[in-house]
Amino acid sequence: MTGGRLDQPRQPQAPEGVGTHSVSEHGVSEHGAGWVAQALREHEEHEQREREEQAVAGGARLEHHGSPQPLPGTVREELVLERIDRARRARPRVKEDRVTMSHGAGGKATQTLIEAVFLDAFRNPLLEPLEDSARLHVNGASVALTTDSYVVSPLFFPGGDIGDLAVNGTVNDLAVAGAVPLYLSAGFILEEGFAVADLERIVASMQAAAQAAGVQVVTGDTKVVQRGKADGCYINTAGVGVIEHQGTLGVANAQPGDVILVSGPIGDHGVTIMLARGELDIEADLVSDTAPLNGLVAGLLDATSGVRALRDATRGGVATILNEIATAAGVGVLVAEDDIPVRPQVRGAAELLGIDPMYVACEGRLVAVVDPAQADSALAALRAHPQGQQAAVIGKVTAEPAGVVQLKTAFGGTRIVDLLVGDPLPRIC
Repeated sequence: MTGGRLDQPRQPQAPEGVGTHSVSEHGVSEHGAGWVAQALREHEEHEQREREEQAVAGGARLEHHGSPQPLPGTVREELVLERIDRARRARPRVKEDRVTMSHGAGGKATQTLIEAVFLDAFRNPLLEPLEDSARLHVNGASVALTTDSYVVSPLFFPGGDIGDLAVNGTVNDLAVAGAVPLYLSAGFILEEGFAVADLERIVASMQAAAQAAGVQVVTGDTKVVQRGKADGCYINTAGVGVIEHQGTLGVANAQPGDVILVSGPIGDHGVTIMLARGELDIEADLVSDTAPLNGLVAGLLDATSGVRALRDATRGGVATILNEIATAAGVGVLVAEDDIPVRPQVRGAAELLGIDPMYVACEGRLVAVVDPAQADSALAALRAHPQGQQAAVIGKVTAEPAGVVQLKTAFGGTRIVDLLVGDPLPRIC
């Protein structure tokens, strides 16, 4: 791969790489992995059995060297989608003997691990929604509780570091639950030999981010492991906030006709991290979008009561959130590629890396599902805040096909946007 700068907009090119496999005339990935490929195989076997049964009933003979034409009236796409839905409803099961990097990517493997291992063991009504924060009721008050861990590599990158990332990520998980973030914990796992000056820099960054977000770090823990047993510094946080928003926000609330918005350009953080690692000879004027979203969310919720769900687009990117909406609410999602804001530098780097910006993590962007009657008010509220000036409507919720996300491409076709299968950008948060 040759080096260069990524400053100029690029003409649309045929999508390739993760989540952008070639598409059949019916909009289904021909080379996708996992349940899509399995659904297609099941569909072909089903059609073959139907053809053989009809041939036997009519006294016909199937030639070994040819393939009969599909039966008249067969609705191929509906059959494929039916099998996809059946595969998704199957009980999750971890097939691997050992944990892989894909289990931390925020996509299909992560979802399976969470549901098959953790949810199965800890199942309770507070955990089952699998939202970014748990909604608790304590002495008549509604409280949001969240936790997260940060293992980003490198620790320092354009626009931020692991310290402000840890604070902002935790604040954002509380904010999208409709809570006012108040208190954080901070747990450090340090590797023997880690520079004290770097630790002081990280802690100072955390304090500045906490002050900007209006929260306090009130408790913590520190552990040190032998040299070679960690990668300098890992941080775990927990956050508590008071829920003042009336009504419950959640992706399961999405309804057909709802409008989907994103608060700004996507993919900045993930691509910035990849370029900061110095493994690629690519230069770009790009910084992470890490930022607290509580002010943006507060303005949105004050402006309209039509917000049904909010999610911050971290691991797995916007594509993962859209799939979570479709699955949790039993609806379809249709978005337009041309309407999704992506910086030219991000798009160019993603093309060179063979990945889709839809799957690239953000750390200062949210996705909102809004009642269509109040979509204009919601968009105006987002754009009125400095962090939402490039907010955009990217699509809508549909009744069918349930559980499936579809993307209208820049070329005029439609393709399915599945959950992330592999891990193209490991350790980005």
